[in-house]
Amino acid sequence: MSVTGAAVVAGVCGQPIRHSMSPVIHNAWIAAAGLNAAYVPFAPGEDNFEAFVEGLRGGAIRGLNVTIPFKEQALACADRCSDLAKLAGAANLLVFEADGTITADNTDGPGLLDAIAVQAPGFDLTVSSVVVLGAGGAARGAAAALALAGAPRVSIVNRTFARAEAIARSIGGVVEAASDDELDVLLAQAGLVINATSLGLGGGPGPAARLELTPETAVVVDMVYKPLRTEFLRRAEAAGRRTVDGLEMLLRQAVPSFEAFFGSAPPAGVDVRALALAQLGEAAR
Repeated sequence: MSVTGAAVVAGVCGQPIRHSMSPVIHNAWIAAAGLNAAYVPFAPGEDNFEAFVEGLRGGAIRGLNVTIPFKEQALACADRCSDLAKLAGAANLLVFEADGTITADNTDGPGLLDAIAVQAPGFDLTVSSVVVLGAGGAARGAAAALALAGAPRVSIVNRTFARAEAIARSIGGVVEAASDDELDVLLAQAGLVINATSLGLGGGPGPAARLELTPETAVVVDMVYKPLRTEFLRRAEAAGRRTVDGLEMLLRQAVPSFEAFFGSAPPAGVDVRALALAQLGEAAR
């Protein structure tokens, strides 16, 4: 179906945004469903995000997915938010209502849990200590969802301890802040390790975590998906650990976003993972 003046428009917002696979995923679903719609990327300056969002009030577009580095700011822009976004202190989904209000949600955490279920079947989160590397919006979303899902301990490790401490304080419960000096001890006890930083994006080195210290049954997740097999995941595989890639998480968190934007579930039968892999130049897993 061709796009007309009545099209429903949504998009993804980040800085940088060139690497995003979200347009590939959503536009494939749009085409398969025959919707009069479009999904486009936006890259406002890092100091202009709030002004950019304010200019969209009233439904100029239906909504935005939000990625690095704007997730915490996205929540602050909203008039209403889901319980998960509130607990996380970050949002990756903004919906613009016709009355001028903005609703925020966080689908990162549920997307993470679904990706683990797909690529590490049988993993029991409720008996596994978790180490989350990073303290940005993605880490916040992950920590909140993990805590709600029953993880017994979620340790946030970040180069700037105060940022990790802020997450632990805002979520509370089983979520704690830890310093780099504690990382080796935490890894030795961890059933799940998550890279929630942007380290490794574009093929660079990932976080300097000694993944070989983890129990043999541990699962290692990298939220970075370009490249698909990051240096972090390659080190995990070399240590014999099961891995979950960032593309699977992206695909899983995209489903509720599509529903929020376009009012229906993505159409069945579209292999969006294969499409994204082709775009990335990666072999299918």
